[in-house]
Amino acid sequence: MSTQSGGTQSGGASGIEPTASVEPTVEPTVDAAPTTGIEPTVDVDRTDPQYRAWLKEAVRKVQADANRSADTHLLRFPLPGEWGIDLYLKDESTHPTGSLKHRLARSLFLHGLCNGWIRPGKPVIEASSGSTAVSEAYFAQLVGVPFIAVMAKSTSQAKIDLIEFHGGECHLVDRSDEVYEASARLAESTGGHYMDQFTYAERATDWRGNNNIAESVFAQLRLEPHPEPAWIVATAGTGGTSATIARYVHYMQYDTRICVADPENSCFFDGWVHHDPDAVCERGSRIEGIGRPRMEPSFVPGAIDRMMKVPDAASIAAVRVLEQVLGKKAGASTGTGLWSALKIVAEMRATGRRGSVVGLICDPGDRYLDKYYSDDWLAGERIDIAPYRAVLESFLAGGAWTG
Repeated sequence: MSTQSGGTQSGGASGIEPTASVEPTVEPTVDAAPTTGIEPTVDVDRTDPQYRAWLKEAVRKVQADANRSADTHLLRFPLPGEWGIDLYLKDESTHPTGSLKHRLARSLFLHGLCNGWIRPGKPVIEASSGSTAVSEAYFAQLVGVPFIAVMAKSTSQAKIDLIEFHGGECHLVDRSDEVYEASARLAESTGGHYMDQFTYAERATDWRGNNNIAESVFAQLRLEPHPEPAWIVATAGTGGTSATIARYVHYMQYDTRICVADPENSCFFDGWVHHDPDAVCERGSRIEGIGRPRMEPSFVPGAIDRMMKVPDAASIAAVRVLEQVLGKKAGASTGTGLWSALKIVAEMRATGRRGSVVGLICDPGDRYLDKYYSDDWLAGERIDIAPYRAVLESFLAGGAWTG
């Protein structure tokens, strides 16, 4: 069941009764009165065997999920062989919850559990544009805690349905920049934990390895003609994925460069270009899952080599072409990265450089049939993808890049 509110509605609208946080009464023990002039030691032991048993089992369940599903396919996007360039797409839509955010949600749950922030019976609350909430609802159900997603009303109905399928509840607000405050209020009123992916994404993920997405990509490229890619192209919602990939590349001393593609109505590009940590954007992104109205704490500008600002029409045209080439529908955030990856391929081709480029398939397109795959929606948004689609189709047929 979803609830709606404006930016000032009380967090109690979630439908979950507030949970009182009650500390167990623990009387401090004091050593016997000293006879040697030594001050007594005050000792408070909050050991809770029942909670520790629950925690151990919760962590086991999350780690078992990783053991079953951490790796995903690395697909080859067909390019003319004479170019000597390989383009690969890491297909994160094959995760159990269907998106790149499955990795993030797993890391955030382990982070919250091991820090003692997630407790039995108390809800986890998240500010999300959809896909992270779907994945977090899955993990909340896995460990047996309630889950509330705080999202803008513009979030696709398919994502709302998936959150509820996994046992979560949706709390809808009018604007994307209202999710932060509404989430914090809900956590306070329910006694739950505000996961706050936008702050903790980059620190919850083990960027040195542990089968993170970067380590997986390089392992899968090991037997390919160009195992060390010239570029890896990511997009940014929290910024955690680009931070993880960039840090891993630097840590492993690879020469691979990192490009982040940003959609319209997102501040990341301007904040990065102008070194402005306070950059904001007044409108929300139409490309679900990426683009933010503020510079999120998990976005690490200094780790990134390059950024591109991609028109929304180009992003949508790219996923339409992806379906045409691979027979696979993907969300428009995949198109944002694919457009940028193909632009880099075009630059390499123009200079005669051989090598490989890696992009991401972030989530499946069946979540957006009423948006990015709907000509009526495109008309309503006054988005014309035809010129951008023509650029892509001409280029992939061997023509020059004109985008």
